[in-house]
Amino acid sequence: MDTDSTNSLIRPRAYGSGLKGTLGAGDIIAGICYRPPDQGDRADEALYRQIGAASRSQALVLMGDFNHPDICWSDNKAGHKQSRKFLECVDDNFLLQEIEEPTRRGAMLDLVPTNKEGLVGDVKLKGSLSCSDHEMVEFKILRAVRRAHSKLTTLDFRRADFGLLRDLLGRIPWDKALEGRGARDSWLIFKGHLLQAQE
Repeated sequence: MDTDSTNSLIRPRAYGSGLKGTLGAGDIIAGICYRPPDQGDRADEALYRQIGAASRSQALVLMGDFNHPDICWSDNKAGHKQSRKFLECVDDNFLLQEIEEPTRRGAMLDLVPTNKEGLVGDVKLKGSLSCSDHEMVEFKILRAVRRAHSKLTTLDFRRADFGLLRDLLGRIPWDKALEGRGARDSWLIFKGHLLQAQE
């Protein structure tokens, strides 16, 4: 693992193939992070960019102390702006948070986010180590999730012309098209126009 001396981030590296390039189907990216409680917005944004880049891998497991005690994971809500930004990062990157119990004095500071359901299991808190006031977290990485190969044709939104899509949908007189329609009919009309614009 690579440590950046200018901030608190630890960059994840690929394990399994030993290569920095394309990962094989059995590879897992593992990352460790300590985010100080007083970390500034700039360092947070750098962390979120790294999380975003790492989350695009096939199988990612992050672990560490993210220091957001005000996040309520069951409601996906937080009181502080920085914690809400972290929740946005988790949501934007479709990460699952695997720890369900407090890890330090009633707060859930230590987290295990992953980008694949079923990748992490048997999560247990094992008491504190020496004089630490954090619970040790033990878990198993069950497997590298292989991508399912589908024969369905799908659109590649990474190559989409969103300006043209916005223009095509903007040409539709929505007030007239949806006038007097119920929610279901309005949805079907909107969906039809959207699918036509996608094509």
